[in-house]
Amino acid sequence: MSTNFGEYFLREEEIAVHTAYFKNLLQYLPQEEQQQLQKANGATDAQIESLLEIFPQSPQSFIELLQDVNGTYHCKHGQETISVLVLGSDLGDYPYYLKAVEQILADAQHQRETIFERYQDFLEYVDIDNRVNMHVPLNERLCFADCMNNGGTSSLYLDFSPAEGGKMGQVVRYVHDPDSFEVIASSFDEYLQQLVEGEYEFTALYEEEF
Repeated sequence: MSTNFGEYFLREEEIAVHTAYFKNLLQYLPQEEQQQLQKANGATDAQIESLLEIFPQSPQSFIELLQDVNGTYHCKHGQETISVLVLGSDLGDYPYYLKAVEQILADAQHQRETIFERYQDFLEYVDIDNRVNMHVPLNERLCFADCMNNGGTSSLYLDFSPAEGGKMGQVVRYVHDPDSFEVIASSFDEYLQQLVEGEYEFTALYEEEF
């Protein structure tokens, strides 16, 4: 059963921690982006089940985020197409889109090579966090966010097969040119908390536009 984001504003007592992320985000967004999020639908039970078939270790906080809003990356929600930058990373005010279940699963069909295979001829020029296992296929990590440059410059992953010293479910930030893979949070919950404590720094882009 899908969830309409706007309903939460009528039932504030039912707002959980994951919902508070979006609720608090709204105050930092221009009116147009606020309205887009309020029109968005959450992922259905069937969509969540299909995601868990491929990524059974997906954290509950991430699932709940998708149940609120099933993607903001040029996603169709009813008659509306949603394009709202709602996430950030350790790159300061650089923003990201949340990917929908369908987009996540489509990504999992590709990028079967490992980090080592992709960069083996010039590994010395790639910064790879020692908590990231370079011998795990890229598509075994759940890509949940692409940057404002359609993912060409940076993407965010949930990593379920870390190297020694890493943690299952850690958040990895990829950035291009110079390429790097960096662990930016030990869990998705910690990642969201960083964004909240940083007062949604990535929304500075919208301030520049208005």
